[in-house]
Amino acid sequence: MKPLLSFIPFIALIALIAVCVSVFGTDALDGATQVSLLIASAICVFVGYLMGRVEWESLEREMTAKIASCMPSIIILLLIGAIGGTWMVSGIVPTMIYYGVQVLRPEWFLVSSSLFCALVSVMVGSSWTTVATIGVALMGIGRALGFDDGWVAGSIITGAYFGDKLSPLSDTTVLASSVSGTPLFTHIRYMMRTTIPTFCVSLLIFAVAGLLMDVAESEGVGFLDDLHQTFLISPWLLLVPVFTGVMIARRWPAMVVLFLAALMAAVVAGVFQPALIAQIAGREQGLLASYEGVMKVIYASTQLETGSEMLDKLIHTNGMAGMMPTVWLIICAQVFGGVVTATGVLRDMMTLLLRFVRGTASLVASTAFTGIFCNIALADQFLSIILTSSVFQDIYRERGYESRLLSRTCEDGATVTSVLVPWNTCGLVQSTVLGVATLAYLPYCFFNLLSPVTSVVVAAAGWGIRRNKEN
Repeated sequence: MKPLLSFIPFIALIALIAVCVSVFGTDALDGATQVSLLIASAICVFVGYLMGRVEWESLEREMTAKIASCMPSIIILLLIGAIGGTWMVSGIVPTMIYYGVQVLRPEWFLVSSSLFCALVSVMVGSSWTTVATIGVALMGIGRALGFDDGWVAGSIITGAYFGDKLSPLSDTTVLASSVSGTPLFTHIRYMMRTTIPTFCVSLLIFAVAGLLMDVAESEGVGFLDDLHQTFLISPWLLLVPVFTGVMIARRWPAMVVLFLAALMAAVVAGVFQPALIAQIAGREQGLLASYEGVMKVIYASTQLETGSEMLDKLIHTNGMAGMMPTVWLIICAQVFGGVVTATGVLRDMMTLLLRFVRGTASLVASTAFTGIFCNIALADQFLSIILTSSVFQDIYRERGYESRLLSRTCEDGATVTSVLVPWNTCGLVQSTVLGVATLAYLPYCFFNLLSPVTSVVVAAAGWGIRRNKEN
């Protein structure tokens, strides 16, 4: 009877989040989901009481330990918010877009858009930012070329989520590595074994499709002109991402890399984009205006009216403040994770689930499937990553698997499939931003569809799978 009772908190959480998504839509992460997690935690405590397992001191210890384990990722998330603002307003991302769009050719458009979105996503660490900026631009160019919306959106999302997955600036990458106890760059390097082959297969499909399609030429000149009129475009701005790449290659600590990347971009913003910074500050150009404007770009939401709807979306950033709902979500999710652990509810549920797990391939398949199921049931990729990692962390440790296998599989299953679920926050946002229904682009998101399959195949082949060794 007890193993069956253990499902009650999870069923309650699924039901609560389903109601939140149906009522609040994309605003569910602004607070409703977090409250649902706390309510589900209270239900779990009650279930633990029925089982005779509630010791309040142990509950507090477990919740505190879970929250403390995520503090590094919370700091990194705030730094990512700072980079999102500074890299955009400084003109770094606009410069990459300006030069990148000019090299796109019709027959190679699908491949080029995936590659360019991958580059931007790696640099900014956000699939959402990539899709909402360069993705919107590429969507318009693709339509002008005569491509089907589904194909264009699929190529954009493929590149955006590839870059998001491998970027040390990505919140999901940081989260997956953090909750599994895997060093960030160890996690990224290990993901390359499944991520790069899957991306190459996706690019091959887009290459063949592009060569076979009959399209007309378009250069998107109007967009480039608007971009150039708004920002000071200069190849010197690309030195910041170059220096950031050097720091990453030298394996500097993630916090140091992110802080210095944001700091460099903040200085560049004041030097190269003084008019925009003064507009954000609401002052005449000067030292005080530069200081106030740069500070607002780092910590606050910025919105400028440029006369171009596309550029308005491009320049809109949320800074550190934009990360607070995610921070709040992580804390509440860790409270839920601490409660289900302390009451033994998670252990009881695992006893039932793990009866079907035998070898490495079945363990990886079960982990990836759990991530996909959580995306469907919980409608949020952050919750999917956290809960999948919590459910399987002990079994990976007990069977001697490295934590990097768990973190990679969580990303292969949870991160990339979130955008394929219409009611998931990722699916809702991307379909709204691109103006393409989720089910319309789903068949063309080859990278997202193939990633869980590749993860299982690589595990079955035993490539890079080691036991009882430290990362």
